[in-house]
Amino acid sequence: MGTGFSKKKKQAKMFQDTIAKMQEDMKNTEVTGQAGNGLVVVTVNGEHQLTNITIKPECVDPEDVEGLEDLIKAALDDASSKISDNMPSLDSLGGMGMPFH
Repeated sequence: MGTGFSKKKKQAKMFQDTIAKMQEDMKNTEVTGQAGNGLVVVTVNGEHQLTNITIKPECVDPEDVEGLEDLIKAALDDASSKISDNMPSLDSLGGMGMPFH
């Protein structure tokens, strides 16, 4: 009985270490999103924090602030979906002998 428990404990530790590494990797990941054919470009890290934004002058129109707001939102949505697409899933852990299903 002791060896079975030790094996499960070791698997749990491996799982925790793998999750911690995945979280650190995602935290250090940066993706860019854009809208309006590059008029607005944003960079977001793996924690969905905006780290940079570039707005081309030709899309800044005082008469159309709403249009600029829409471009910024679209660029952020684009970056956010890229972060989600890059997010590792539990399936990528190969089960690691842990009962998830």
